[in-house]
Amino acid sequence: MTLTELKYIVAVAREKHFGHAADACYVSQPTLSVAIKKLEEELDVKLFERSAGEVTVTPLGEDIVRQAQSVLEQAAAIKEIAKRGKDPLAGPLTLGVIYTIGPYLLPELVRQSITRTPQMPLMLQENFTVKLLEMLRTGEIDCAILAEPFPDTGLAMAPLYDEPFMAAVPSTHPLASKKSVTAAELKNETMLLLGAGHCFRDHVLEVCPEFARFASNAEGIRKSFEGSSLETIKHMVAAGMGVTLVPRLSVPRDALLTVSRRRKSDETYIRYLPIREEDGGPPPMRRVVLAWRRSFTRYEAIAALRNAIYACELPGVTRLS
Repeated sequence: MTLTELKYIVAVAREKHFGHAADACYVSQPTLSVAIKKLEEELDVKLFERSAGEVTVTPLGEDIVRQAQSVLEQAAAIKEIAKRGKDPLAGPLTLGVIYTIGPYLLPELVRQSITRTPQMPLMLQENFTVKLLEMLRTGEIDCAILAEPFPDTGLAMAPLYDEPFMAAVPSTHPLASKKSVTAAELKNETMLLLGAGHCFRDHVLEVCPEFARFASNAEGIRKSFEGSSLETIKHMVAAGMGVTLVPRLSVPRDALLTVSRRRKSDETYIRYLPIREEDGGPPPMRRVVLAWRRSFTRYEAIAALRNAIYACELPGVTRLS
Protein backbone atom coordinates (compact mmCIF):
# COMPACT_ATOMS: atom_id res chain seq x y z
CA MET A 1 0.00 0.00 0.00
CA THR A 2 1.39 3.39 -0.99
CA LEU A 3 0.34 7.01 -0.57
CA THR A 4 0.01 7.21 -4.34
CA GLU A 5 -2.56 4.42 -4.37
CA LEU A 6 -4.48 6.13 -1.58
CA LYS A 7 -4.41 9.37 -3.58
CA TYR A 8 -5.85 7.52 -6.58
CA ILE A 9 -8.81 6.00 -4.70
CA VAL A 10 -9.66 9.37 -3.11
CA ALA A 11 -9.62 10.95 -6.56
CA VAL A 12 -11.92 8.30 -8.03
CA ALA A 13 -14.32 8.62 -5.10
CA ARG A 14 -14.42 12.37 -5.65
CA GLU A 15 -14.71 12.39 -9.45
CA LYS A 16 -16.93 9.28 -9.79
CA HIS A 17 -15.02 8.62 -13.02
CA PHE A 18 -11.68 6.84 -13.66
CA GLY A 19 -10.71 9.06 -16.59
CA HIS A 20 -11.40 12.30 -14.75
CA ALA A 21 -9.59 11.00 -11.66
CA ALA A 22 -6.56 10.10 -13.79
CA ASP A 23 -6.54 13.62 -15.27
CA ALA A 24 -6.73 15.13 -11.79
CA CYS A 25 -3.75 13.01 -10.71
CA TYR A 26 -1.78 13.74 -13.91
CA VAL A 27 -1.43 10.07 -14.84
CA SER A 28 -2.85 7.87 -17.57
CA GLN A 29 -6.08 6.00 -16.89
CA PRO A 30 -4.43 2.57 -17.26
CA THR A 31 -1.80 3.55 -14.67
CA LEU A 32 -4.49 4.62 -12.21
CA SER A 33 -6.68 1.57 -12.87
CA VAL A 34 -3.80 -0.89 -12.41
CA ALA A 35 -2.78 0.76 -9.12
CA ILE A 36 -6.33 0.61 -7.74
CA LYS A 37 -6.73 -3.00 -8.84
CA LYS A 38 -3.48 -3.84 -7.05
CA LEU A 39 -4.73 -2.16 -3.86
CA GLU A 40 -8.06 -4.00 -4.03
CA GLU A 41 -6.22 -7.30 -4.39
CA GLU A 42 -3.93 -6.45 -1.47
CA LEU A 43 -6.87 -5.56 0.77
CA ASP A 44 -9.05 -8.33 -0.66
CA VAL A 45 -12.01 -5.96 -0.92
CA LYS A 46 -13.90 -4.27 -3.72
CA LEU A 47 -13.66 -0.49 -3.42
CA PHE A 48 -15.72 0.58 -6.44
CA GLU A 49 -18.70 -0.67 -8.40
CA ARG A 50 -18.02 -0.16 -12.09
CA SER A 51 -20.85 0.17 -14.59
CA ALA A 52 -21.34 1.84 -17.94
CA GLY A 53 -20.48 5.50 -17.51
CA GLU A 54 -20.73 5.43 -13.72
CA VAL A 55 -18.48 4.58 -10.78
CA THR A 56 -19.85 4.27 -7.25
CA VAL A 57 -18.04 3.59 -3.98
CA THR A 58 -18.96 0.41 -2.13
CA PRO A 59 -20.10 0.77 1.51
CA LEU A 60 -16.82 -0.68 2.75
CA GLY A 61 -14.97 1.40 0.18
CA GLU A 62 -16.45 4.59 1.68
CA ASP A 63 -14.85 3.78 5.04
CA ILE A 64 -11.51 3.03 3.39
CA VAL A 65 -11.60 6.18 1.25
CA ARG A 66 -12.37 8.25 4.34
CA GLN A 67 -9.40 6.73 6.16
CA ALA A 68 -7.21 7.20 3.08
CA GLN A 69 -8.08 10.91 3.04
CA SER A 70 -7.09 11.14 6.70
CA VAL A 71 -3.78 9.38 5.99
CA LEU A 72 -3.04 11.75 3.10
CA GLU A 73 -3.78 14.76 5.30
CA GLN A 74 -1.46 13.43 8.00
CA ALA A 75 1.27 12.80 5.44
CA ALA A 76 0.86 16.35 4.15
CA ALA A 77 1.00 17.60 7.73
CA ILE A 78 4.47 16.06 8.12
CA LYS A 79 5.68 18.15 5.20
CA GLU A 80 4.00 21.23 6.60
CA ILE A 81 5.65 20.72 10.00
CA ALA A 82 9.01 20.58 8.27
CA LYS A 83 8.23 23.78 6.36
CA ARG A 84 7.05 25.55 9.48
CA GLY A 85 10.41 24.82 11.09
CA LYS A 86 12.00 27.01 8.43
CA ASP A 87 9.21 29.53 7.76
CA PRO A 88 5.64 29.06 9.06
CA LEU A 89 4.31 31.03 6.10
CA ALA A 90 6.36 29.33 3.40
CA GLY A 91 4.40 27.83 0.52
CA PRO A 92 1.10 28.62 -1.19
CA LEU A 93 -2.26 28.75 0.57
CA THR A 94 -5.23 27.43 -1.40
CA LEU A 95 -8.22 29.66 -0.77
CA GLY A 96 -11.80 29.05 -1.90
CA VAL A 97 -14.24 31.95 -2.31
CA ILE A 98 -17.92 32.00 -3.26
CA TYR A 99 -18.89 33.79 -6.46
CA THR A 100 -20.63 36.72 -4.77
CA ILE A 101 -17.56 37.60 -2.69
CA GLY A 102 -14.60 36.84 -4.95
CA PRO A 103 -14.83 39.68 -7.51
CA TYR A 104 -15.23 42.34 -4.82
CA LEU A 105 -12.80 41.19 -2.10
CA LEU A 106 -10.03 39.40 -3.98
CA PRO A 107 -8.45 42.31 -5.92
CA GLU A 108 -7.42 44.14 -2.75
CA LEU A 109 -6.90 40.96 -0.73
CA VAL A 110 -4.36 39.69 -3.26
CA ARG A 111 -2.51 43.02 -3.14
CA GLN A 112 -2.45 42.94 0.65
CA SER A 113 -1.26 39.34 0.64
CA ILE A 114 1.57 40.04 -1.80
CA THR A 115 2.71 42.98 0.33
CA ARG A 116 2.48 41.21 3.67
CA THR A 117 3.38 37.58 2.90
CA PRO A 118 5.02 37.31 -0.54
CA GLN A 119 6.33 33.86 0.41
CA MET A 120 2.73 32.62 0.75
CA PRO A 121 1.00 33.08 -2.64
CA LEU A 122 -2.76 32.60 -2.68
CA MET A 123 -4.04 29.88 -5.00
CA LEU A 124 -7.65 30.87 -5.64
CA GLN A 125 -10.73 28.75 -6.34
CA GLU A 126 -14.18 30.30 -6.96
CA ASN A 127 -17.19 28.03 -6.59
CA PHE A 128 -20.56 27.45 -4.95
CA THR A 129 -20.75 27.05 -1.17
CA VAL A 130 -21.66 23.34 -1.36
CA LYS A 131 -18.72 22.58 -3.65
CA LEU A 132 -16.25 24.55 -1.52
CA LEU A 133 -17.38 22.68 1.61
CA GLU A 134 -16.74 19.40 -0.19
CA MET A 135 -13.31 20.61 -1.34
CA LEU A 136 -12.49 21.59 2.23
CA ARG A 137 -13.49 18.14 3.46
CA THR A 138 -11.35 16.36 0.88
CA GLY A 139 -8.35 18.65 1.32
CA GLU A 140 -8.47 20.17 -2.18
CA ILE A 141 -8.44 23.64 -0.62
CA ASP A 142 -6.97 24.81 2.69
CA CYS A 143 -9.61 27.36 3.68
CA ALA A 144 -12.61 29.20 2.26
CA ILE A 145 -14.39 32.53 2.57
CA LEU A 146 -18.13 31.80 2.83
CA ALA A 147 -21.37 33.49 3.81
CA GLU A 148 -23.48 32.04 6.60
CA PRO A 149 -25.59 30.07 6.99
CA PHE A 150 -24.26 26.79 5.65
CA PRO A 151 -24.36 23.18 6.93
CA ASP A 152 -22.34 22.52 10.07
CA THR A 153 -19.50 20.31 8.88
CA GLY A 154 -17.30 20.50 11.98
CA LEU A 155 -15.06 23.17 10.46
CA ALA A 156 -13.11 25.77 12.40
CA MET A 157 -14.47 29.24 11.62
CA ALA A 158 -13.56 32.86 12.25
CA PRO A 159 -16.08 35.67 11.57
CA LEU A 160 -14.76 38.36 9.24
CA TYR A 161 -17.48 40.95 8.70
CA ASP A 162 -21.21 41.61 8.51
CA GLU A 163 -22.20 42.95 5.11
CA PRO A 164 -25.53 44.74 4.55
CA PHE A 165 -27.59 44.28 1.39
CA MET A 166 -28.56 47.17 -0.85
CA ALA A 167 -31.34 47.45 -3.40
CA ALA A 168 -30.28 48.13 -6.99
CA VAL A 169 -32.93 49.85 -9.11
CA PRO A 170 -32.81 51.53 -12.55
CA SER A 171 -31.97 55.23 -12.23
CA THR A 172 -35.26 56.07 -14.00
CA HIS A 173 -37.36 53.98 -11.60
CA PRO A 174 -39.75 55.79 -9.20
CA LEU A 175 -37.90 54.21 -6.25
CA ALA A 176 -34.63 55.79 -7.39
CA SER A 177 -35.67 59.14 -5.88
CA LYS A 178 -35.88 57.64 -2.39
CA LYS A 179 -33.08 57.65 0.19
CA SER A 180 -33.90 54.06 1.23
CA VAL A 181 -36.46 51.33 0.59
CA THR A 182 -38.20 48.53 2.48
CA ALA A 183 -38.75 44.94 1.42
CA ALA A 184 -42.46 45.74 1.15
CA GLU A 185 -41.73 48.40 -1.46
CA LEU A 186 -39.86 45.83 -3.56
CA LYS A 187 -42.44 43.05 -3.52
CA ASN A 188 -44.42 44.38 -6.48
CA GLU A 189 -41.33 44.77 -8.66
CA THR A 190 -39.77 42.38 -11.15
CA MET A 191 -37.00 40.80 -9.08
CA LEU A 192 -33.81 39.66 -10.78
CA LEU A 193 -32.26 36.65 -9.02
CA LEU A 194 -29.10 34.60 -9.27
CA GLY A 195 -29.61 31.05 -10.51
CA ALA A 196 -29.99 27.99 -8.30
CA GLY A 197 -26.83 27.04 -6.40
CA HIS A 198 -25.89 30.58 -5.39
CA CYS A 199 -26.32 31.08 -1.64
CA PHE A 200 -26.93 34.79 -2.24
CA ARG A 201 -30.12 33.82 -4.08
CA ASP A 202 -31.35 32.29 -0.81
CA HIS A 203 -30.35 35.46 1.07
CA VAL A 204 -32.45 37.58 -1.31
CA LEU A 205 -35.44 35.28 -0.90
CA GLU A 206 -35.15 35.57 2.89
CA VAL A 207 -35.45 39.35 2.57
CA CYS A 208 -38.19 39.18 -0.09
CA PRO A 209 -39.92 35.81 0.48
CA GLU A 210 -42.69 36.77 -1.96
CA PHE A 211 -40.35 35.85 -4.81
CA ALA A 212 -39.77 32.27 -3.63
CA ARG A 213 -42.85 31.28 -5.65
CA PHE A 214 -40.97 32.01 -8.88
CA ALA A 215 -38.49 29.22 -8.21
CA SER A 216 -41.19 26.78 -9.31
CA ASN A 217 -42.42 28.94 -12.20
CA ALA A 218 -45.73 29.51 -10.45
CA GLU A 219 -47.92 32.44 -11.39
CA GLY A 220 -47.38 35.42 -9.10
CA ILE A 221 -47.41 39.20 -9.03
CA ARG A 222 -44.78 39.40 -11.72
CA LYS A 223 -42.34 37.02 -13.31
CA SER A 224 -38.74 37.10 -12.05
CA PHE A 225 -35.63 36.57 -14.12
CA GLU A 226 -32.35 34.81 -13.37
CA GLY A 227 -28.75 35.70 -14.14
CA SER A 228 -25.49 33.79 -13.86
CA SER A 229 -23.57 36.48 -11.94
CA LEU A 230 -24.21 39.64 -9.97
CA GLU A 231 -22.53 41.71 -12.69
CA THR A 232 -24.84 40.24 -15.33
CA ILE A 233 -27.84 41.05 -13.15
CA LYS A 234 -26.60 44.62 -12.69
CA HIS A 235 -26.54 45.06 -16.47
CA MET A 236 -30.14 43.82 -16.54
CA VAL A 237 -31.07 46.37 -13.86
CA ALA A 238 -29.35 49.14 -15.84
CA ALA A 239 -31.39 48.10 -18.88
CA GLY A 240 -34.57 48.61 -16.87
CA MET A 241 -35.56 44.93 -16.68
CA GLY A 242 -36.14 44.92 -12.93
CA VAL A 243 -34.59 45.41 -9.50
CA THR A 244 -32.34 43.25 -7.35
CA LEU A 245 -30.46 43.06 -4.04
CA VAL A 246 -26.67 43.18 -3.94
CA PRO A 247 -24.05 42.89 -1.17
CA ARG A 248 -22.52 46.20 -0.10
CA LEU A 249 -18.99 45.46 -1.35
CA SER A 250 -20.32 44.94 -4.87
CA VAL A 251 -21.50 48.56 -5.06
CA PRO A 252 -19.05 50.77 -7.01
CA ARG A 253 -17.77 53.58 -4.82
CA ASP A 254 -18.67 56.32 -7.31
CA ALA A 255 -22.22 54.99 -7.56
CA LEU A 256 -22.96 56.27 -4.05
CA LEU A 257 -21.90 59.85 -4.83
CA THR A 258 -24.60 62.41 -5.52
CA VAL A 259 -25.26 63.04 -9.21
CA SER A 260 -23.73 66.52 -8.95
CA ARG A 261 -20.44 65.08 -7.65
CA ARG A 262 -20.07 62.34 -10.24
CA ARG A 263 -17.79 62.82 -13.20
CA LYS A 264 -19.67 62.38 -16.45
CA SER A 265 -17.76 59.17 -17.18
CA ASP A 266 -18.91 57.80 -13.82
CA GLU A 267 -22.62 58.33 -14.36
CA THR A 268 -24.54 55.17 -13.71
CA TYR A 269 -27.87 53.81 -14.86
CA ILE A 270 -28.30 52.11 -11.48
CA ARG A 271 -29.30 53.64 -8.16
CA TYR A 272 -28.21 51.78 -5.02
CA LEU A 273 -30.43 52.24 -1.97
CA PRO A 274 -30.05 51.09 1.66
CA ILE A 275 -32.76 48.70 2.84
CA ARG A 276 -34.49 49.63 6.07
CA GLU A 277 -36.72 47.50 8.24
CA GLU A 278 -40.22 48.88 8.77
CA ASP A 279 -40.01 48.17 12.50
CA GLY A 280 -36.73 50.04 12.82
CA GLY A 281 -34.65 46.88 13.24
CA PRO A 282 -31.21 46.29 11.72
CA PRO A 283 -31.05 46.11 7.90
CA PRO A 284 -30.77 42.69 6.22
CA MET A 285 -27.20 41.50 5.95
CA ARG A 286 -25.00 38.44 5.64
CA ARG A 287 -22.14 37.30 7.85
CA VAL A 288 -18.94 36.44 6.00
CA VAL A 289 -16.59 33.96 7.66
CA LEU A 290 -13.28 32.21 7.06
CA ALA A 291 -13.53 28.42 7.42
CA TRP A 292 -10.84 25.72 7.53
CA ARG A 293 -10.42 22.10 8.61
CA ARG A 294 -9.64 21.62 12.28
CA SER A 295 -6.84 19.28 11.23
CA PHE A 296 -5.14 22.01 9.17
CA THR A 297 -1.80 22.74 10.84
CA ARG A 298 -0.74 26.06 9.31
CA TYR A 299 -2.23 28.26 12.01
CA GLU A 300 0.12 31.14 11.16
CA ALA A 301 -1.06 31.08 7.55
CA ILE A 302 -4.71 31.39 8.62
CA ALA A 303 -3.81 34.27 10.95
CA ALA A 304 -1.86 36.02 8.18
CA LEU A 305 -4.78 35.65 5.78
CA ARG A 306 -7.20 37.08 8.35
CA ASN A 307 -4.89 40.04 8.93
CA ALA A 308 -4.69 40.66 5.18
CA ILE A 309 -8.50 40.62 4.95
CA TYR A 310 -8.80 43.05 7.88
CA ALA A 311 -6.29 45.36 6.15
CA CYS A 312 -8.62 45.71 3.14
CA GLU A 313 -10.83 48.79 3.05
CA LEU A 314 -14.18 46.93 3.10
CA PRO A 315 -16.39 50.04 2.83
CA GLY A 316 -19.83 49.85 4.42
CA VAL A 317 -19.32 46.56 6.32
CA THR A 318 -18.98 45.89 10.05
CA ARG A 319 -15.66 44.21 10.82
CA LEU A 320 -15.69 41.37 13.34
CA SER A 321 -12.90 40.00 15.48
